[in-house]
Amino acid sequence: MMKSLEEIQSRIEKLRAEIREHDYRYHVLDQPAISDYEYDQMMRELVDLENQYPELITPDSPTQRVGGEPLEGFEKVSHRTPMLSLSNAFGPEDLREFDRRVRGALPGEQVNYVCELKIDGLAVSLIYEHGVFVRGATRGDGEVGEDITANLRTIKAIPLVLPRPLTLEVRGEAYLPRREFVRINREREEAGEPLFANPRNAAAGSLRQLDPRIVSRRNLSLFAYAMGYLEDETIETHYEGLQLLKDLGFKVNPYMRVCADIEEVIDFIGEWAGKRADLPYDIDGMVIKVNRYDQQARLGATAKSPRWAIAYKFAAEQAETILRDIEVSVGRTGVVTPTAILDPVQLAGTTVSRATLHNEDIIRELDVMLGDTVIVQKAGDIIPEIVRVLKEKRTGNERAYHMPTHCPECDSELVRLEGEVALRCINPRCQAQIREGIIHFVSRDAMNIDGLGERVVTQLFQAGLIRDVADLYTLTEEQLLPLERMGKKSVENLLTSIERSKENSVERLIFGLGIRFIGEKAAKLLAQHFMTLDRLMQASFDELIAVPEIGPKMADSILHYFAQDTVHVVIEKLRAAEVNFTYRGPAPVAVEESPFAGKTFVLTGTLTKFDRKEASAMIEQRGGKVTSSVSKKTDYVIAGEKAGSKLDKARELGIQVLDEDTLLEWLGGTE
Repeated sequence: MMKSLEEIQSRIEKLRAEIREHDYRYHVLDQPAISDYEYDQMMRELVDLENQYPELITPDSPTQRVGGEPLEGFEKVSHRTPMLSLSNAFGPEDLREFDRRVRGALPGEQVNYVCELKIDGLAVSLIYEHGVFVRGATRGDGEVGEDITANLRTIKAIPLVLPRPLTLEVRGEAYLPRREFVRINREREEAGEPLFANPRNAAAGSLRQLDPRIVSRRNLSLFAYAMGYLEDETIETHYEGLQLLKDLGFKVNPYMRVCADIEEVIDFIGEWAGKRADLPYDIDGMVIKVNRYDQQARLGATAKSPRWAIAYKFAAEQAETILRDIEVSVGRTGVVTPTAILDPVQLAGTTVSRATLHNEDIIRELDVMLGDTVIVQKAGDIIPEIVRVLKEKRTGNERAYHMPTHCPECDSELVRLEGEVALRCINPRCQAQIREGIIHFVSRDAMNIDGLGERVVTQLFQAGLIRDVADLYTLTEEQLLPLERMGKKSVENLLTSIERSKENSVERLIFGLGIRFIGEKAAKLLAQHFMTLDRLMQASFDELIAVPEIGPKMADSILHYFAQDTVHVVIEKLRAAEVNFTYRGPAPVAVEESPFAGKTFVLTGTLTKFDRKEASAMIEQRGGKVTSSVSKKTDYVIAGEKAGSKLDKARELGIQVLDEDTLLEWLGGTE
């Protein structure tokens, strides 16, 4: 009998609801209620109905997880709230020192901590508007990530629609379960493809696929671990936030504990130190967070890390192997670094065949000889290093190693500068230094040129297409297309990314130039103070040290760098290429003159003149603090359109409420 469209729609909605429930039971609770066959039958019926009635397909339908056509690339997206990285602790005393800092900043207050497993995966941001998943992004540099929404939609542990129409950002760790890692590598081996080194690399590589259909076959999962923001609802603690995420259908790791003090944290970590191998996924430590949100807000953050959280890294795994040779490489500052060549050995889930020896003094201290049996470990489970030599296993066939006296790249004599342990090549025309300098220049924290990784830079360098950073801006399609693995689309994307980098604010260029002792923060301070590269180049020693946090050593380095003729040649080539030399970020504000100084603000509702991230940044630049929840310590609430419960609470507590026009007036009257 022919059914009406309303009946068809009702059946489709019923199927979707049932499939979502079974997805939740299987992928979140790990408690399947029906067989795979029954699930497949329901999904097949839904697919058939949606194929017959495509006008009834919605973006949140379970059928839309399988992935659409391949993408041409990933768009950049800004995070409304920065996704900061965590500082690390490697032992109980590091944790106790973290606790002392926290309590010192919150004198007399009761502080408890939430301790959670640190999942070894890839951090992502999930944006929901009125309960619907609308965008997902990678962490990127913390401020700007890549839009990988299509790939994240394939992860069944991520709900496409929430049971409540909330607007929020969910932070989570996408990961590959161990069983899936084994399955994928078995399939790759059978197909003659290179194997993934570990589950984390496989997860990261999967989410960087341009074809969502490939991602959907990888069976990634995700643990939600925090909220970046939550509109129109007040949560007091991190633990309450995790419970809310769980109630909303997210997969939240069950192995967490609220600890009354840091000693409880240390005990909890001790319980897990020997159990991590029993989990069906990889962890590399624990994350410890101050539980109360108001305390988190008062503790604040550095440029890179929150002061209210820390990551405890498990002791590195160690393995025994044979050191066969030592190679040396030259970095962008001329430092010569020795690297041990080892018999391959499995360590912390990866195959290790190289390990850093840092410098000549370390080689002497370890008394390393070629042919030695050595113990190698991963520092922080990332960088392999040799920790000791098993001298009792020497056979007499081992050979002493001597560091070279001349640069392996340009044959200039190596020197050890006063007060330094490293050997250094001081030839400014050394090709290795120039190549490494270009790799630094294009990196994410510098000029951020997509598609110009180490391999491509080396390829361009070897082909004679670039000899300094300015040559990047003269590359043409005709030059790039003949190169290996350079198709027309990838060349177009690369040239577009190079062209886009010309518009960067000048602090990225200053950092990218690789001036010794000048990191990201110093580059931004210099850019804000001098406003242009030309003004910085003309600055005297006294003018440089007048900049906050710029000391004599840094000032000398800047003066020495810009005194070089070769640098002036590169600068003029960059100018000719129309690379921006001007600071384009927000100007620093004299805090003592600001009505925001020392005040705490909460933003609520929809702002029409600027977004919340912009408003928050401008308030903080003027000495204010922006928090997510209203309390007695809130000084002002900025209320936009459709302000909800936060506005009600502000009125209840008698807190002054400002509208957007007042905020604009306080900010100086310019939008």
